[in-house]
Amino acid sequence: MASKFTELAIDCADPHALAGFWCAVLGYEVQDEEDGVVTIGSPAVPEGRDRRGPVPPTLTFARVPEGKTVKNRLHIDVNPTDRERDEEVRRLLDLGARHADVGQTGEESWVTLADPEGNEFCVLASRCS
Repeated sequence: MASKFTELAIDCADPHALAGFWCAVLGYEVQDEEDGVVTIGSPAVPEGRDRRGPVPPTLTFARVPEGKTVKNRLHIDVNPTDRERDEEVRRLLDLGARHADVGQTGEESWVTLADPEGNEFCVLASRCS
């Protein structure tokens, strides 16, 4: 038997604000809030980890005292579902993302952004339904 990816934990300064940003990015909703920890997940699969087979992972934001200091070693990639990549990038910038330079050449098919706390993520060129 294999493990299944059910949750991604993200350290941050403001769990509520960062959870709100990622809810807007992914169409997720807050599933739990407790003691400086906010968990968000897909409203389409609220049972998440208890469902058999692959599931969309939840994101858990936990308050930590230290700030982000270097480029992420692990990051999230997102795919637009109902618009082209550049339109999605504009939407995410309006939500509070910003462009991030992690050494791109300019020839990439993706755009690298950072969330409001500076965590890098990529917007891929392909659309998923």
